Amino acid sequence: MNKVLIIDDEDKIRTLLSKIISLEGFEVAAAADAKNGLKKLETSDFDVVICDVKLPDGSGVELSGKIKEKYPAVEIILLTAYGNIPDSVQAIKNGAFDYITKGDDNNKIIPLLYKAVEKVSLAKRVRQLEQRLDKKYSFDNVLGKSKQLTAAVTVAKMVAATDATVLLTGETGTGKEVFAQAIHNAGSRSRQHFVAINCSAFSRELLENELFGHKAGAFTGALKDSKGIFEEANNGTVFLDEIGEMPLELQAKLLRVLETGEFLKVGDSKPTKVNVRIIAATNRDLQKEGEAGNIREDLFYRIAVFQIALPPLRERIADIELLATGFLHQFANKTGKKISSISKPYLEALQQHTWKGNIRELKNVIERSVILTNGEVLSLESLPVELQQLPVAGGKVLSAFDLASAEKIHIQKVLNYTNGNKTETAKLLNIALTTLYRKIEEYYIK
Repeated sequence: MNKVLIIDDEDKIRTLLSKIISLEGFEVAAAADAKNGLKKLETSDFDVVICDVKLPDGSGVELSGKIKEKYPAVEIILLTAYGNIPDSVQAIKNGAFDYITKGDDNNKIIPLLYKAVEKVSLAKRVRQLEQRLDKKYSFDNVLGKSKQLTAAVTVAKMVAATDATVLLTGETGTGKEVFAQAIHNAGSRSRQHFVAINCSAFSRELLENELFGHKAGAFTGALKDSKGIFEEANNGTVFLDEIGEMPLELQAKLLRVLETGEFLKVGDSKPTKVNVRIIAATNRDLQKEGEAGNIREDLFYRIAVFQIALPPLRERIADIELLATGFLHQFANKTGKKISSISKPYLEALQQHTWKGNIRELKNVIERSVILTNGEVLSLESLPVELQQLPVAGGKVLSAFDLASAEKIHIQKVLNYTNGNKTETAKLLNIALTTLYRKIEEYYIK
């Protein structure tokens, strides 16, 4: 129920308005002066304030400015016995929704009130959407508790508070765009645009146009000026995915943006000025690419101000259960299925897979399993055949149900725990180091 506060020193006006507005289904409170009106605003959430211009302890016009400053979501309708153009202009400047003359209120107040409430409701929905987006693109959305991921998140949070250029490195599917979104969202540009582009998805000509835009007449079909993503993202963030695929000719233009904040549109002779933060990502070793002449070394050093390496999923075995559970809930909700858990053999099979496609591959596997599952638990049978079999030496495979697979899984878990320290692993397993090496070879443990 929407709540309305009436501030007026005349008892009859307060009583009349309270009755009229209550009959429309609103919850109404009243105050006789500005002081008590402000007290009521402090103790309860109101959507609309209807306030007299002349109050015993001040001006309603001035009060509207104070209310909007402290409670920007509240809409204010001012009432006056006599129309006054300067007062009405100042009232609107102070943030009042509208200003009407008493005597017209019986005809105007209710329609006006509904319009004000509609505006408040729209603003609330916008805030809720922003909060949902903030949560979706925050570091809370980066699932995992492994040491490698935690270290990457810690560094990313530190750099997010700055405007430094960031280079995210890691294999395809490790979540680089999720990290880029989280860095943007945690920084001072979070209310501005975040624009992403995959540099490997376009030819040189198309990529130049996508990045920098063009002037009318620059080429056949260019009938009007067009903005590129740098101009669209002005004051925000540009995410350049797979920057290692960018042609050398465009690297020079990107370097100019990084150094001067300027670029030339296709077919333009006048530079366009922008203020953007750049986050880049690659699955290549850009330093080696620079040595090979595929990446300008000066560009590399400009985009690699802050490097964050994202670990592949095979190095984050401890995170697989958390990630899989998160994807399970996501796809169960999407499909309307009541799948609540993952079976132990299913999870063990996930933990033994090499995950060349990383998190993206895991997400696809869980989606497939949810579609194929009719019960409440994800079972091994819903996995692709290659995930139901565990590799061992000699080209043989083990079913996830075999006894030997349990030993392999346990050894892998202890190796993950010790970060690959085989001497420490042998001690924890209470076996000889030579035995551990033999079993690693036998079970094809990487």
